[in-house]
Amino acid sequence: MTRENIALFEKLFSAEEYSRRVADVKQRMDKAGFDLIICQDPSNMCWLTGFDGWSFYVPQCVVVHHSEAWPIWFGRAQDSRAAEVTTDLPRQNIVPYAERLVQHPLHHPYDELVELIHARGWSKSRIGVELDAHYYTARCHETLLRGLPDARFSNNGDLVNWARLVKSDQEVSLMKDAGKICSETVHAAIAKIRAGVPQNQVIAEVYRASIAGANALGGDYSALCPLIQVGEGTSTPHLTWSDLPLPEDVLVMVELCGVRRRYHAPLTRTIHLGPPPEKIRNLAKVIVEGVDVGLELARPGNTCEEVEAGWQAVLNRNGITKESRVGYSIGVGYPPDWGERTCSLRPGDQTELQSGMCFHFQSGVWLDEFGCAVSESFVVTESGGERLCDVERDLIVID
Repeated sequence: MTRENIALFEKLFSAEEYSRRVADVKQRMDKAGFDLIICQDPSNMCWLTGFDGWSFYVPQCVVVHHSEAWPIWFGRAQDSRAAEVTTDLPRQNIVPYAERLVQHPLHHPYDELVELIHARGWSKSRIGVELDAHYYTARCHETLLRGLPDARFSNNGDLVNWARLVKSDQEVSLMKDAGKICSETVHAAIAKIRAGVPQNQVIAEVYRASIAGANALGGDYSALCPLIQVGEGTSTPHLTWSDLPLPEDVLVMVELCGVRRRYHAPLTRTIHLGPPPEKIRNLAKVIVEGVDVGLELARPGNTCEEVEAGWQAVLNRNGITKESRVGYSIGVGYPPDWGERTCSLRPGDQTELQSGMCFHFQSGVWLDEFGCAVSESFVVTESGGERLCDVERDLIVID
């Protein structure tokens, strides 16, 4: 087989699909009053162009200008070949910066981005930047402000994140594939969770299963590492593993994810080794009932806060209150977070649901001494929230 016959990268979407996305973003830019936006969130870069690669630890971005037909990828010279392989961008829209600028003590890669914007005649533009993006650093922003004194900068309000909110049919299919991978991964974790098994061995099985995938669908790395809490540790949601063996007669909580081509479907399950106390079993039943009510309400036309209110009513009826949000939108994700940073299932969020929106219904309740979660990833449909995963919806007891 010749080199020409070897596919370096299987592109997910057509050039026409990316063109549609960019046109949508430009309409949002016009409405918000921007001539140009700079997107450093790797999820937004991927969604806008298809760009994929582990390069987000250095400054990079995608620039969208209202008069430019295609976005401009701007990144490390070493990664420009990845932009050629993973995107359909014209070669002139792939702009590398010099390798000498990587982690330079005095100069910054965005010095060359400033030069690019000046060269294009855009130095007096109304520019929207992603002030909440994880990798948009203070130094990135400072460099732009200093180099473009005639531009008008403001936060773009996660404009592209919001454009990603409603998934296409093809994206929903990928979310469902991620759900199948997640289901296989959670089942593999449950099979490994036994008294005496070290926590790290459970997580090792999680990594194996999540990458092996399901139904001939390979899995990808997740934006958040697997989480596991044991015993009293279940009273807080974001602990990671140790090498300590699992005790007998103990509560275990795991939050895992299936990922297919950067599309994420997370899930949390709670397991008890040995007969569970009645208070834990009862809490799990309340949580499952609340999720069922919330999913029934997850229909087009209802709002995020209405879904949360249905869930909260079940908890309140049983003497429980959850103050933190119960869910958030999901889709394309890169470390350190698989959430889209848009709407949340919580009081006050009046975002109207539309078919194709996807959420993680993170139904965890964390009390002083223990916690319990039986979460669901779902897609909004006309008949309610459709679960993306297929794992037993209850406290899972291992005798």
